[in-house]
Amino acid sequence: MKRIVLTGGPGAGKTVISSAVAAANPQRYIRVPEAATQVYDLLQTRWDRLDLPGRRDVQRRIYRLQREQEDALAAEHPEKILLLDRGTIDGAAYWPEGPDDYWRDLGTTANDELKRYDAVVWLQTSATLGLYDHDASNPCRFEHPEAAIASGNLLKILWGAHPRLSQVDAYPVLAEKIAAVNGILGQL
Repeated sequence: MKRIVLTGGPGAGKTVISSAVAAANPQRYIRVPEAATQVYDLLQTRWDRLDLPGRRDVQRRIYRLQREQEDALAAEHPEKILLLDRGTIDGAAYWPEGPDDYWRDLGTTANDELKRYDAVVWLQTSATLGLYDHDASNPCRFEHPEAAIASGNLLKILWGAHPRLSQVDAYPVLAEKIAAVNGILGQL
């Protein structure tokens, strides 16, 4: 195992869980932060405030930053497992013309991107439990609860062909979800 992705819709706990797991196991994991939040922070905007060309541009930037971070951290810490807050597949869920056009535009394929990762843990959004905080914990988040659930479901489909895809359902207590993720990671 060299690259493990935590993915899921907004409010699934990806950032909090990847941070907690990496902090508790620094000898094993190095965390790769979410590229999307970094790009939106840099541009001082978010997806729903962009026109179509802007949305495409942002997704290209996110993809490039994602790959750059992964490659740099893998080279810098070859003895550690990269624990990723999202992976390159995630951008396909936000491409205006859909996943097939996303791959064409980037000059890659879903299959090639899936091969970059050794395992994927899909996290169900807390919106399914009515615990979604919209943009309170992340100002780049724009989806309402129903859209967060739909986004998470699309990501589950997009990552669905990965041979090591695990699922963690939503939990009312974050510590329980972290424990469930740790249980999966312990089996990899």
